[in-house]
Amino acid sequence: MAKAPRIALVTGATQGLGLALVKGLAQQLEEGDIVYATGRDGIRLKEITAELAAVGPAEVRDELFDVSDPDRAQQLADTLAERHGGVDIVFNNAVMGVAPGDDASAIVGAYAQVNNFATTRVLRAFGPLLRDGGRLIVVASSLGTLSYLAPVLHGRFDNLATLDDVDTSVAAWRDAVQDGSAFGGPWPAFVNIPSKIAQVAAVRTLAAHRREDDLPRDILVASVCPGMMNTRTSQVWWDVSDAPTPDQAAVALLNLVKQPVQPEQYGELVRDGQVVPWRPTA
Repeated sequence: MAKAPRIALVTGATQGLGLALVKGLAQQLEEGDIVYATGRDGIRLKEITAELAAVGPAEVRDELFDVSDPDRAQQLADTLAERHGGVDIVFNNAVMGVAPGDDASAIVGAYAQVNNFATTRVLRAFGPLLRDGGRLIVVASSLGTLSYLAPVLHGRFDNLATLDDVDTSVAAWRDAVQDGSAFGGPWPAFVNIPSKIAQVAAVRTLAAHRREDDLPRDILVASVCPGMMNTRTSQVWWDVSDAPTPDQAAVALLNLVKQPVQPEQYGELVRDGQVVPWRPTA
C-alpha cells in the first residue's frame, strides 16, 4: 500500500520565519508530500509557490488564511480534512508585531486577536486532525514563562482547565490594557510578555488533555522559542545585525519535526532542543 502523503501547514508564511519553515519543510519532506504556505496576501503567496516550486521534493501550495478571522481556522481545517483526511505538521507562526512607539491601548485588541485568540483557534481546529507522528507547534518566545510575570498574576495562566479559560484570561488582560488599568497594576508594560505567556499557557492546557494519547502515537504538541532573529520586526527594537537569519533559526524548529518525540518536550516551551522552565526556578 502506498504511503499517504504528509500534509504540513505554516501560518504567517509570507516572510521571515514562516517562509523559512515552508522552505525547510519542502526540503525535508518527501515527494508527494504537501506544504501549505498560508497568509493574508494572496499575491505574495502565489509568488512564494513559484519561488519554491523546485526547492525540495515536497510540493508547496498556497492557501489564504487570515488568522484574525474567527471562522477561518475551522473552515481551513475542515477543507484539509476533506482533501487529505488529516494533517501531519502545523506551525502556528502568524504574529502581529509591535513597535516601540505604538500605543498599547490602541493596538492590543488586534494584537490579542492575531497572537492569542488565533492561537487557541488553531489549536482547537487542527489538534483533532493530527495523524500518528504529527506535530502541532506554536511559535512563541522565552519571554512566555511565569518568570516574567508578577506572582500575583500567575494564577491567570497556570494550570488552566480549558482553552476557553485561556481566552478568558487574555480577554481580561486585553481589557485592562485598553482601559488603562493595567498600567497602574502588576501587568508588564510590554504587551509581548503577557501575550507570549498566554500562548505557552494555551499549549500547556491542550497538552494536558492530549498527552496520554499522543505520546504512544509519536505526536508532539509544544511551543517553541526560535530565539532572536535578524528580521524587520526585531530591527525596530534591537541591533540584530549579528543575529541568526530566519533560515538559520528555523533549523532547530524543523528538528522537532524530523526527530522522534522526546517526552520531556511534550507540552513545554522548547528552545534549541531544551525545555525552558515554565515556573520560576529557585
